Amino acid sequence: MPSNVNRRNLIKQVLSGSAALAAGVVIPGSVLASVEKSTSNTIAQNLKGNINHSVCRWCYNDIPLEDLCKVVKKIGFAAIDLLKPNEWPTAKKYGLDCSMCYTAGETSLTKGWNDLKNHNWLIKDYLEGIQLVADAGYKNLICFAGNRNGMDDETGMQNCVTGLKQIMPLAEKLGVTIQIELFNSRIDHKDYMGDKSAWGIELCKRLGSPNFKILFDIYHMQIDEGDIIRSIQDNHQYFGHYHTAGVPGRHEIDERQELYYPAIMQAIVATGYTGFVAQEFIPSGKTKEDKISALKEAIQICTI
Repeated sequence: MPSNVNRRNLIKQVLSGSAALAAGVVIPGSVLASVEKSTSNTIAQNLKGNINHSVCRWCYNDIPLEDLCKVVKKIGFAAIDLLKPNEWPTAKKYGLDCSMCYTAGETSLTKGWNDLKNHNWLIKDYLEGIQLVADAGYKNLICFAGNRNGMDDETGMQNCVTGLKQIMPLAEKLGVTIQIELFNSRIDHKDYMGDKSAWGIELCKRLGSPNFKILFDIYHMQIDEGDIIRSIQDNHQYFGHYHTAGVPGRHEIDERQELYYPAIMQAIVATGYTGFVAQEFIPSGKTKEDKISALKEAIQICTI
């Protein structure tokens, strides 16, 4: 093997199937398989434990959940985000947590707590969902503000407080944290009300519950406000969960996008955060192997 071939780069190229082009050598298929297996094991063994890693289910909907559980467990992920109650047993089967849960009812990003006409069905779904989450031994249940539809932000916030106060006593009693996700309204979720961290923080303050937090999506907030590390440093007490993705494009978190995730992970760890960071990027690769390779790289980028 030529001496000028960097071993680490070669392994990376092997896993992406381009080693022969890069190094001018032919590597038998059995060796490729062995290197990939060894690398997966090494990734899992070398995780430092400062970040609890999760992955969002919807980004890999084309991979059967059972297969996804097997793969992410092997890589070193400890949990899967955004599973419905009927999917929890599969995650449990492989020793994986559900780090962010859905209710069993309707999941709508556009019809949320900011509109009074949604409160009857939302309160019913969330009271049932809180009990299900607690019974399963999980901790986090996601919720959404909903679209503005001509409503001003103050009215929407007041409506959120009115509705959420109906479910927070049970959440507090059972140790479940309700987490409202903030989305960008510039690119992906036009008209969404909870599109700034200041809005979510004010909602947390008005509810005044330790069991109500913000799901701080780094991708979304980079698009709508930026200054990610300062936001984490100044407001981490309101943030209960984190999502990742590359900006722009919502793809891999590698060097092809603008965010430097190792520094962001350092900032998160420095706050004393002990929850999960979930990968929520849409893999740009077309094959299952490409998508899993992107997850392997992401977990290494976010391990500090």
